[in-house]
Amino acid sequence: MKKIILITAAAIIAITGCRNKEQNLAADIEIPVSVEELKLKSIEEYVNTTGTAFPKGEIELKSKITASYFLEKNPRTGRSWQLGDRIKAGELIARLEDQEYVNSVKLETSELNLELTESELRKQESLYEKGGVTLKDLKTASINYANAKTTVENARLQLAKTKIIASIDGVIVDLPYYTQSTQVETGSTIVKIMDYQTMYMDVQLPEKYISVIKPGQTVKLTNYTIPGDTITGRITQLSPAINPDTRTFKGNISIDNSGYLLRPGMFVKADIITSQKDSVIVIPKNIVLSRQRGKTVFVIDRGVAAERIIETGLENITDVEVTRGLTKNERVVTSGFETLSNRSKVKIVK
Repeated sequence: MKKIILITAAAIIAITGCRNKEQNLAADIEIPVSVEELKLKSIEEYVNTTGTAFPKGEIELKSKITASYFLEKNPRTGRSWQLGDRIKAGELIARLEDQEYVNSVKLETSELNLELTESELRKQESLYEKGGVTLKDLKTASINYANAKTTVENARLQLAKTKIIASIDGVIVDLPYYTQSTQVETGSTIVKIMDYQTMYMDVQLPEKYISVIKPGQTVKLTNYTIPGDTITGRITQLSPAINPDTRTFKGNISIDNSGYLLRPGMFVKADIITSQKDSVIVIPKNIVLSRQRGKTVFVIDRGVAAERIIETGLENITDVEVTRGLTKNERVVTSGFETLSNRSKVKIVK
């Protein structure tokens, strides 16, 4: 019996010794972590929305007469106008030739008649001052001059229909193909021009942000085709009315597209900046742990992980401002914190 008791006691001592060794070994294990040294940064709090970008201005020019079509050349490239060419207001895009139409307008005859009636009016004015003609004669000369001037203006307007001229600065987005000198009918589309150096987009915003979003706030816009670029816009208008079906209100954003990165009709992601702070402690949002004591993160102190309670301020999808609990130049754990406990030994791998 004594022998059995001794064997049992020896076994217990052996097992206890093994456990102590395992615990000591576990205590010596260094958990690999990545850290980031805290620097003062800026942070923005924003409301995210999406919408379609539209050009500030667009115009479609059509033929106002039936005539032969001749496409002009782009003065900057020396070749005929093409889709995507930038154009300035006043530049000639195409000519519509019809000599019979031009003859019927009789511009030269009208201009000669205008010169004669103007000369007659000046003569009558001079004679009236000297008492050589009546007031009726002067008024008749004045009416004849006004009628001749109107006739010339109308003739010039009629001849203007033979030239397709850009009325706005922009980019050619539609240019139907017609063979040179072919006849085009009245109402045929000749060109479509869009001015999208400045663009706009209408957005629907959740009701809860009606007191947060205000005109003049900066908006950062991106599109999947330009992942490396951010375009700036501003809130220009906000509706005070809430849509009872969608619980949203309407907003308008003006977009500075001077680099022509956005194209008309693109689907755009917009971040409306509602708050901003500079020179504050900012950490990745995903490293913040929720404990019963509050929000915590791990910082490195002499090779050991120390759990630190923090208070936060502004936040967005990726980052959060720390208002209390951390200081500049401390090293915060950014990966590997999932397996840490307070006072764990760590090995910094990055």
